[in-house]
Amino acid sequence: MKKILDMISEEVMRAFEEAGYEAALGKVTLSNRPDLCEYQCNGAMAGAKKYHKAPLMIAQDVAAKLSDSRVFEMADAVAPGFLNLKVKNAFIKEYLCGMANDKKFGLKEPKKKTIIVDYGGPNVAKPLHVGHLRSAVIGESVKRIERYAGHKVIGDIHLGDWGLQMGLIIYELQLRKPELPYYDESFEGEYPKEAPFTISELEEIYPTASGKSKEDPAYKERAMEATFKLQSGVRGYRALWQHIIDVSVADLKRNYRNLSVEFDLWKGESDVHDLIPDMVAYMKEAGYAHESEGALVVDVKEETDTKEIPPCMILKSDGAALYNTTDLATIMDRVAQYQPDELIYLTDKRQDLYFEQVFRCARKTKLVKEDMELVHIGFGTMNGKDGKPYKTRQGGVPRLENLIAEINEEMLRKIKENSAAKNYEIDEKEAEETAKIVALAAIKYGDLSNQASKDYIFDIDRFTSFEGDTGPYILYTIVRIKSILNKYKENGGNLSQVSIQNACNDAEKALMLELTKFNAMMEAACEEIAPHKICAYIYDLANEFNRFYHETKILSEEDEEKKAGFIALLVLTRDILETCIDLLGFSAPERM
Repeated sequence: MKKILDMISEEVMRAFEEAGYEAALGKVTLSNRPDLCEYQCNGAMAGAKKYHKAPLMIAQDVAAKLSDSRVFEMADAVAPGFLNLKVKNAFIKEYLCGMANDKKFGLKEPKKKTIIVDYGGPNVAKPLHVGHLRSAVIGESVKRIERYAGHKVIGDIHLGDWGLQMGLIIYELQLRKPELPYYDESFEGEYPKEAPFTISELEEIYPTASGKSKEDPAYKERAMEATFKLQSGVRGYRALWQHIIDVSVADLKRNYRNLSVEFDLWKGESDVHDLIPDMVAYMKEAGYAHESEGALVVDVKEETDTKEIPPCMILKSDGAALYNTTDLATIMDRVAQYQPDELIYLTDKRQDLYFEQVFRCARKTKLVKEDMELVHIGFGTMNGKDGKPYKTRQGGVPRLENLIAEINEEMLRKIKENSAAKNYEIDEKEAEETAKIVALAAIKYGDLSNQASKDYIFDIDRFTSFEGDTGPYILYTIVRIKSILNKYKENGGNLSQVSIQNACNDAEKALMLELTKFNAMMEAACEEIAPHKICAYIYDLANEFNRFYHETKILSEEDEEKKAGFIALLVLTRDILETCIDLLGFSAPERM
């Protein structure tokens, strides 16, 4: 389906051409004075110089050609040369009927691409903390948006599961449980199937080991030896490492499930470890990499650079690999296995320079095709009310599951208050389940409604409010619509037999016009990889619906045909809102 703005523009372009002017002047935009008109065209102003004619006269000529238009009920030329436009109700109705009958409400699918979204990045053996929230929430929404648009999208968690942190855990465990068979290199039997630690123990072992290594050089040396043995393939160390992965991944999956975040791939740095030697050899032999102060680097600066772009380091002077090395090997692996057209990375925006180096290196060394898109979405910081990075009252970085529990608790309190105020009973189990659904909306909408690159204030009181630009407000609107539709069905109405009718009041037409913006908004959200555009749209749509609700008698309308038109409009509003919140990564309860 064409976007409604394109259809309106085509009608005005035709009028410009019939009036003897260039058709391109007829481009239409949304009105910046909605109190005067719904759309506007400023083409007469641009055409005045070319045609040596007063812009108002040009606008009047075009308005005359639009006097019998099937699209416009008003096309007024106003000084100094604007065209003020209002569309006919019948035209909007026809357009909305087309949207309602289209599986994606008229969204035109782009040329299909294969996209990999890298949006996890947690380290195994460490609990998720609030710093992991933005990558998970934004990445999940990006994956859903691009998939909805029609692309093949693969989400990868990209675990930090290789390197010194593994050696630290393995060595600390050896000190605590030296009798374990994993450290006996002469052991040839089967290793235990059960891990010799729980997730809670594992999460205590790593920070302890990390602290010791910073204070004791000998301790760090032994941990590095353990890392070397692991990466060299020592059987017992690999078996122990697998236990660490299994226990950590099970806990990560539980936590991400609580956020309604799912990954298609659970790969990590370890998956490309064996690819690194060949990649390094290729870069050397092809003349891309050279030694600099003992390290192996690839120069990535370009003549057009206005700032210094350091070389991309491939190996340190001691021959050790870096994150750069692993990320480049991962790109190479992804190209070989999935032939993606685009790679999207979600990390803190402070890594912009790092990804600029990695992407340039990948292109220079021809690890990717020239037309492959490499995108880094750098997100801002989640701050507390003091404007500083969000912390617990004790000053530490909060665990993500504790933060979620805190918001669930606050949401449960508000839901109970709301049910008491409205004098209806809600049992404890339903209240708890509803609280989880609404709390997730509060968290995700609170994050996604901000442009990704910007810092934002994480304000629990504001995010959990049922009023204003919040997730709970959006859900409350959806629940209100569902309640009306349920009552309509209870009174014998059939939702499958209703059809959108002509607008009868300003509130209904405003709602209809807002609905027509869906496919243009979705196209922009997909192209610009911008979930915040969906948030802005559904907030406007919710506001227009609530205005319509307060100004219109819906179920008490005596004209059955008119009532059916209202209900059809509500069905479309509900469906679009629920589609949008699904793309943002949350859902709506049946009641609140």
